[in-house]
Amino acid sequence: MGRDEHDCPVCGQHVTTVVRRYKTLGAWVPKWVAGPCRNTECEAYVDPEAEAAAGSGAKGGPATRRH
Repeated sequence: MGRDEHDCPVCGQHVTTVVRRYKTLGAWVPKWVAGPCRNTECEAYVDPEAEAAAGSGAKGGPATRRH
């Protein structure tokens, strides 16, 4: 169901799989995608501390409902 293993497109190292979601027909549907690269020598490296400080959980969530 889309839970394949992913590799970094820059360095080719294995990266974790993360779940993003999108809304279709009124329901949130999961989509498994490649996570950030953790290889410190890679150009696509993402520092875990910087990612946490930036609030990485904000992407892919439901929009704020306004009345």
